Amino acid sequence: MEDVYIQIRERARQIVATFPAQPFYEDFAEAVEISRNLFETDPVIHRLREVVDKSIEKNNLGHGLDHAVKVTLDAGTLMVIEGGLAGQMEENRKRSVFLAQCAGLLHDIKRTQKGHAEKGADYAREMLGSWQSFNPDEVACIAGAIYNHEAFKEQQPCKSPLGTLISDCLYDADKFRWGPDNFAHTVWDMIEFADIPLSKFVSLFPKGIASLEKIKTSFRTTTGMKYGPQFIDTGLAIGEKLYSAIQKEFAEFLV
Repeated sequence: MEDVYIQIRERARQIVATFPAQPFYEDFAEAVEISRNLFETDPVIHRLREVVDKSIEKNNLGHGLDHAVKVTLDAGTLMVIEGGLAGQMEENRKRSVFLAQCAGLLHDIKRTQKGHAEKGADYAREMLGSWQSFNPDEVACIAGAIYNHEAFKEQQPCKSPLGTLISDCLYDADKFRWGPDNFAHTVWDMIEFADIPLSKFVSLFPKGIASLEKIKTSFRTTTGMKYGPQFIDTGLAIGEKLYSAIQKEFAEFLV
C-alpha cells in the first residue's frame, strides 16, 4: 500500500475512534457472549475456521478471515436474539447459532470469483455434505444463506423457516460491516488488493457513500432493521468526515 494510503487509513481510524461503540453490542451483551463462547469452544467451528484460514486468500478483496470472524460472531448473536423472538427452545437455538456461524465463516470463501455468493454456496454444499456433523437440511440452510448474502441481488427462497432465519441473520451481520468497520479496515484492504489510484478512489467516494445510504433499508431481521441503520449512519458520518479530511489534508496528492 502506498504511503499516502497508509496515512489516510490512519486518519480514518482516528475518525472512527471518535465515535462511540454501536448500541447493539451493549444492548445485547448477553447474546454477544453466548455467540462468542460457542465460537471459541465448539470443535466443529474450530475445524471449519481452520479450513477457511487455509482456503481463503489473505486479503480476499478486503473480505478475509478477520471479516469472516466478525460476521460469524454477529450472525450468531443475531440468531440468539431472533431465535428467542421466534420461540425456539434453548437447545434448538444453540444449534441454530452454530449453523449461522458456519454460514458466517464460509460466506466469502469465493469472494475473488465472479458470482462469489453462488460459488460459495456450492462450495459449502459440497464440503459440508461430506461431514458427519451436518444433516442434509442443515447443509441446505447454510448454503442458502451464503447464496443470499449479497445486497441488491435477487434472493433464492429458503426451504424452511430456519433456513430463512439463518439467511437473514447472515445478511444483516455482513451488512453491519458497512458501518465503522468499512472505514477502519475493509476499504483499505480492498484498495491494497486492487491497487486503486488515489485519484480514482476519491472520485468514486461519493458513489460509495450513496451505496451506504441504500443499504439502510435492506436489513432483514427484526433486530437488524432496528440496529442496522445505526451502523450505517455511523459509517456515513465517518465517511463524510474522512472525505473532507482527504480534500483538506491530502490535497497535494490529488493533483
